[in-house]
Amino acid sequence: MNSGTGSTNVRAYMMLTAMLLSILACAQGDIPVPPTTDASALGTTSGSPGSNHDPTATSTPEASNPDPTETVQATLDVTPDRPEPLVTPTYPPTATMALTQNVRTILYEAQPGDTLRFVAMRFGVLPEDITIHESALPELDNLIDPGSLMLIPNRLGETGPSERLIPDSEFVYSPHTVDFDIEAFIAGQAGYLGRYRELLASGWLTGAEVVAVAARDNSVNPRILLAMLEYLSSWVTDPTTPSGDELEYSLGYQDVRSSGLYNQLTALANEMGVGYYGWRAGTITEISFSDGAIVRLAPDQNAGTVALQYSFAQRYTPQEWYEVIDPDGFMSVYRSLFGDPWFLEHPLYEPGLSQPPMILPFLPARLWAFTGGPHGAWEREAAWAALDFAPTLVEPSCDASIDWAVAAAAGLVVRSSNGVVVVDLDGDGFEQTGWVLTYLHVARSGRVLEGTFVEQGDMIGHPSCEGGVATGSHIHMTRKYNGEWILADGPLPFTLSGWEAHAGVLAYQGALTKGDQTVLACACASEETLISR
Repeated sequence: MNSGTGSTNVRAYMMLTAMLLSILACAQGDIPVPPTTDASALGTTSGSPGSNHDPTATSTPEASNPDPTETVQATLDVTPDRPEPLVTPTYPPTATMALTQNVRTILYEAQPGDTLRFVAMRFGVLPEDITIHESALPELDNLIDPGSLMLIPNRLGETGPSERLIPDSEFVYSPHTVDFDIEAFIAGQAGYLGRYRELLASGWLTGAEVVAVAARDNSVNPRILLAMLEYLSSWVTDPTTPSGDELEYSLGYQDVRSSGLYNQLTALANEMGVGYYGWRAGTITEISFSDGAIVRLAPDQNAGTVALQYSFAQRYTPQEWYEVIDPDGFMSVYRSLFGDPWFLEHPLYEPGLSQPPMILPFLPARLWAFTGGPHGAWEREAAWAALDFAPTLVEPSCDASIDWAVAAAAGLVVRSSNGVVVVDLDGDGFEQTGWVLTYLHVARSGRVLEGTFVEQGDMIGHPSCEGGVATGSHIHMTRKYNGEWILADGPLPFTLSGWEAHAGVLAYQGALTKGDQTVLACACASEETLISR
């Protein structure tokens, strides 16, 4: 491993630090709370809406769910001694169907987020089989300008419906959500949701506030959450007070992590996100049902529609699924609440989009460990958009580090509470627009204040375990653009101080590369993970 630090003193320091971290056996990174966890055995401290909840939260008649906004300190069963070698699963080889004499050609219009590799995988062809009208083929993993016309051989057999249900901007927390008044909308429907109350770490929240927080935290459009809640439970328009499982598990996710509306909406967001970001990354081209049936997705679908198709496939038989995803199925409920979703379409990617310059999130000449390769942005692992870094100047377990995390790019701090710092790079004050950086596990003491404009490299706070599940003090970083989580290993790779992120076979694995230098990711914080800027 070469972290770019060449002096003998630095190398000696690196070896000493690696030994120290090995002794501490830190297992940094966000991990799920096991469903069988005994709440009484877990130490908890106040946190933010993070990647998991606190099973010890107060129960109430109306909302006896675990609190998703507490910090839980947990341990991994096995802490790896060494990082895994880099293997990139993000771009599997394209399976091309056998050539035939009479192959029909499809005219396809490139969508935002498309790359030549992704399009080839969806259509089951080789990249060289594709022709772009009046243009040379782009690099395999470069973004294609939206609207580019592509000629593609039709070598697929029967596929699922090709009619698009919602634009991508109606799935993510997009610019068109800025002016949506959730509270006023719910009040105008007169359903039970208007009377619902839930106790989270920040206090008692109304139903509208719970929806707003779930939409913000998971970066999902509140309109799609409300439409799904209405379709599956009728909470939006039906004034009847639910009870039992209909109250605790309003969307049908019956497990210990998902009790209460916030957790139900988060589980839904994650489930839909598997379809959305799997389609974005080219890893999902078909849907499997519980009875073993498989439907190949229409290759010209869009990510927002695939999000719905994937989620409904987890609930229904194939025959029911076709009825639900028909324009007169679920979408009739959506239209009754919000009208035609295509009137709300907002382009998420502009031609020529690129990541602005960003630096590693710590001070110069400091040695940190790359403890988490691409993994879940917020809750569970739908969008592998996050990276984790841990300081080597650590206190035992989850005590806040004395070292400082810094702003990777300049911007306006639009949120700073309960372990979370959100920096809006375009400075307009909205998390839904432009580039946004989110830092999780930032300690309360010394944390930058909301409303502060930070320059690149300014200190934002100390790494800790606040704001989610963690096994050691670290910083969890994600990027969004126009409300969409940007995959760390994708056509817009997460690049910090020239180091480019690559995914591994499993979440948290992977590497950073810079020229011929490689730093591997591992919660073990071994020598191969150490990096400085």
